[in-house]
Amino acid sequence: MPVHNADIAADFDELADLLEIEGANPFRIRAYRNAARTLRDLPQDVAAMLAKGQDLTELPGIGKDLAAKIREIVETGTAAMLEEHRKTVPATLVELLKIPGIGPKRVKVLYHDLGIRTLDQLQKAAEEGRVRTLRGFGDKTEQYLLHHLQARTGEAKRVKLAIAAQYAESLIAYLKESPGVERVVAAGSYRRAKETIGDLDLLVTAAPGSAVMDRFVSYPEVEEVLAQGATKASLRLACKLQVDVRVVPGESYGAALQYFTGSKAHNVALRQMAQRRGLKINEYGVFKGDRAVAGATEESVYAAVGLPWIPPELRENRGEFDAALAGRLPRLVEVADLKGDLHAHTKATDGQNSLKEMAAAARDRGLEYLAITEHSRRLAMAKGLDSQRLREQLEEIDRLNDTAIGITLLKGIEVDILEDGSLDLPDDDLSRLDLVVGAVHSHFRLSRQKQTERILRAMDHPYFTILAHPSGRLIDERAPYDVDMPRVIRHARERGCFLEVNAHPIRLDLADTDCQLAKEAGVMVSINSDAHSTLDLGNLRYGVGQARRGWIETREVLNARPLHELRPLLMRTMRRA
Repeated sequence: MPVHNADIAADFDELADLLEIEGANPFRIRAYRNAARTLRDLPQDVAAMLAKGQDLTELPGIGKDLAAKIREIVETGTAAMLEEHRKTVPATLVELLKIPGIGPKRVKVLYHDLGIRTLDQLQKAAEEGRVRTLRGFGDKTEQYLLHHLQARTGEAKRVKLAIAAQYAESLIAYLKESPGVERVVAAGSYRRAKETIGDLDLLVTAAPGSAVMDRFVSYPEVEEVLAQGATKASLRLACKLQVDVRVVPGESYGAALQYFTGSKAHNVALRQMAQRRGLKINEYGVFKGDRAVAGATEESVYAAVGLPWIPPELRENRGEFDAALAGRLPRLVEVADLKGDLHAHTKATDGQNSLKEMAAAARDRGLEYLAITEHSRRLAMAKGLDSQRLREQLEEIDRLNDTAIGITLLKGIEVDILEDGSLDLPDDDLSRLDLVVGAVHSHFRLSRQKQTERILRAMDHPYFTILAHPSGRLIDERAPYDVDMPRVIRHARERGCFLEVNAHPIRLDLADTDCQLAKEAGVMVSINSDAHSTLDLGNLRYGVGQARRGWIETREVLNARPLHELRPLLMRTMRRA
């Protein structure tokens, strides 16, 4: 069975969890967690790298021992060390770790003090009031656990877009190898670039008699075939992702692609428009009575009801029909439109690559400029820069820029916004920079009023350019902090600063709806990778997808401007005396 990066990352995460439950060396545990993070975010397939004979130790944070374990997992499907620890720690304990806020130390207490091995046992103990008696718990924690446990039934498991991409791209390539197959395309929420997807919908066009369905259900990663027919099949992969495939004739391809791309609200509205014209739209085509009048292309389907083609990312019934009828559909930003990246780190703090390596990687991707924005001193865990180290890095940037490296490095900092809204470095340091990226990295639980006022005060600072990952959320891991985002957006307009669309797959922050609010307020966004390695620059595509869902056009993206247009915009935010 093919092994994907996400599979190896999941094994390393599980191993780290088991080791932590056992009380192993914290440095050893951290190494596995860091490796899992590296693999999960890696745009390159490590199995393919091994097949080409590439050295995995060149990857960030991967030493010889980890590289050997990666090879073992790719070749055998598991790691002997993981299997050994599975024998000593009940497998069901790992399920307890999926509850937000329950780490390995608390799981260890639950197991040793109450004998709890499963989620059901934990729920019963919480209902009986036994959890609150344990050290490190209490009434509030018990009620919190009970709330999450009672809400877990019926929850649909969703997968982050970037993780789904690993499985989707591999499966699409596999199906395209089937004789007679003409097209294989992903539809559904995946095509709409939603930040998480519930399942994967694939459409296939093929010559008559193609064995593509037999090939589909024979895919090596299949765990269970749920249904199989001549034109429809559904299965569950070993990673638990459900995949549905439809084989459609060429004359219905556009109608099926439109229908299965969704969203439901968009499709209902489109069918209602068709009905008013005496037409019927379904996955087979557009019909006038029994006569098909369109359906081979998506453009023909929309044209049949008097509309231009609507980009998939806009199909949420959030104003796209009115805009289409009025000729006001946006010219959405594309990856190729980006001229630079305004948020990146090097190994001077918590990045994995040198300044020179980051510059070369950005240049090789066709970027014109790259802003180096290390963490500031407050983030001690990330080796944040103090005044002296910042000045040393600025001198290094000057030296590199003087050597004609084929890209311009901009001087920046990702400065912490402190609890009172002040910035983590003195003005004398900030005044030396081309841009200042402000970020909240602490005190996430402030009240809505305090959190909002904190951010507004930071934005009012004389040296403030971009608000990084504005809501602070980590998808499926940490909820956004409570902030009045419309007020923040209005203030950004008044202040003349910008908002980030952070492209890291775990962030995708701003949210799509807030991107729309920024657009309506006239606030430009910056689509940044927040790269901590050269490979992370590849995540820009996910930030672009998020911006497209927020109706963002090229002209509304700060880093879609060439350098000579960008510099004056940055200078306006740096209100030097």
